Amino acid sequence: MKAVVLHELGGPDKILIEEIATPVPQAGEVRVALKACALNRRDVWITVGAYPRIKFPVVSGSDGAGIIDAVGAGVDSAWLGREVVIYPAREWGDDPRCGGANFRVLGMPDQGTLAEFICVPAGDVADKPAHLSWVQAAAFPLAGLTAWRAVVTHGEVQRGHKVLVTGIGGGVATFALLWAKYLGAEVYVTSSSEEKLAQATALGARGGVNYHHPAWGKQLRELCGGFDLVIDSAGGAVVNTTLNALNNGGRYVFFGATLGNPPDGLEMAKLFFRQIRLQGSTMGTPDEFAAMLAFINRHGIEPVVDQIFKLDDAADAFRRLQACEQMGKLVLVHD
Repeated sequence: MKAVVLHELGGPDKILIEEIATPVPQAGEVRVALKACALNRRDVWITVGAYPRIKFPVVSGSDGAGIIDAVGAGVDSAWLGREVVIYPAREWGDDPRCGGANFRVLGMPDQGTLAEFICVPAGDVADKPAHLSWVQAAAFPLAGLTAWRAVVTHGEVQRGHKVLVTGIGGGVATFALLWAKYLGAEVYVTSSSEEKLAQATALGARGGVNYHHPAWGKQLRELCGGFDLVIDSAGGAVVNTTLNALNNGGRYVFFGATLGNPPDGLEMAKLFFRQIRLQGSTMGTPDEFAAMLAFINRHGIEPVVDQIFKLDDAADAFRRLQACEQMGKLVLVHD
């Protein structure tokens, strides 16, 4: 089968399209003939060595949708022909608060979705939402689930809450905007791109600020008076700026730290006097994945797709993601 393979570090230029052995489903597994797959920031980090325990060769990719074309021993043949999406991880474990010792995101060390076929446990697939195309279905698993856990599980967003999503444009941030909006919150965003701020407004954001403006923290507070929830993946100086814009009892939920630690530390007294909660988050559990799917089906939600590439042009998709040019998800399809 055709797959996107990485044998060495060096960024997207090291990505190769190769023929590798087509996997055969083992006991309890199904094989999915993938129709579309999508990229996440993790896939780019692997190409530059910014991810732990990299083992070559790598077939990355955590998002995928396709048709079950084979089943392993113990799996009902009625699965054959089903159109499915794939849960983007393996072995969360028994504690819903955090993934266990064997938890891992799909696409290294396990073979990922940037290929024509993939074998996964039968319990790790779910019916594709009927209103979504293959491209749309492949766009939401990892980013959508990460945003779901941040906004719904940890953020406990409610109708009327004021939510700030930083760095709009990335897949997780775009889903955070969608989930919060459909749950009845007022959503505001930040970006360094005026174009992305305008696109976010078109998606339902109430407003936004450009974080390159020297007074962007003040502008945030002027938007709506204060926020009940901040969803962030940057860290760095963004932390204290957004904490200062939180209402009493507000929550700062972060799923990344691309800018590292806050350079000025944290004002601990302000945090405890104002009852501020800081919460780290990652992608979610199979139960959260099922809840997200039900929500997508109930509201007819469509993910934001930035651009579609052929699998053969995967390196170009990686370069676009590395440059942070996208608004939404980058999806790859087979010919």
